Amino acid sequence: MSVRLGVNIDHVATIRNARGGLHPDPVRAARQAAEAGADGITAHLREDRRHIGDRDIERLSSEIDLPLNLEMAATEEMLAIALAHTPHACCLVPEKREERTTEGGLDVAGQHQLIAPFVDKLNAAGIRVSLFIEPDPVQIAVAEAIGAAVVEFHTGAYCEAFLAGDSAATTRHLDRIRDACALADQRGLEVHAGHGLTYDTVKPVAAIAQVKELNIGHFLIGEAIFRGLREAVTTMRGLITDARSEAAA
Repeated sequence: MSVRLGVNIDHVATIRNARGGLHPDPVRAARQAAEAGADGITAHLREDRRHIGDRDIERLSSEIDLPLNLEMAATEEMLAIALAHTPHACCLVPEKREERTTEGGLDVAGQHQLIAPFVDKLNAAGIRVSLFIEPDPVQIAVAEAIGAAVVEFHTGAYCEAFLAGDSAATTRHLDRIRDACALADQRGLEVHAGHGLTYDTVKPVAAIAQVKELNIGHFLIGEAIFRGLREAVTTMRGLITDARSEAAA
């Protein structure tokens, strides 16, 4: 089975917001990603509106044919926005005002009483709920218990170890991801993964049999500066497909 590629367009909006105005347009980026083989579009509407804005979500919901995966914090404001637009999926993520990027997985185990009502309300609206978590057995068990359909594993530690040239840590983190994917699949959860993935790190994750979707953004937007977004997405799509084919051979 092929792995879906969700392209995160947040940082097109980051560039736009650095100067203000309308350019570059995240919706135009979403169209190009679709033309290049993306299977879905991911966008994180942060509470501080650091990159993607409310109008972007409105336009992505109405102008893009691909499934929209709305990343959001578990807050009443974000819940109201999700229920107003009913995207294909909502991925609940941790969020801190001072962070540069998402620093780790959502602590579902420690915050289950807060998170469970959001899962229930999104499920009731027909929105597929994903929880962005660390590859940890306890987090997986609680994600299942509160009714999430999907878990997305945070791959940041694996990617950081690879970039640091620490082969032992790279192997350790990758093994942890593999074990978590197998466990989540056994529990009936759909498995996604993402954060920090590059051309150099994506194939071992894409080769994991239980992974159904990868969400990748910052690296692709950076590569687009040098080679264009279509080519950047096409190359990533090819690597993911190759990894799955090689694993099945």
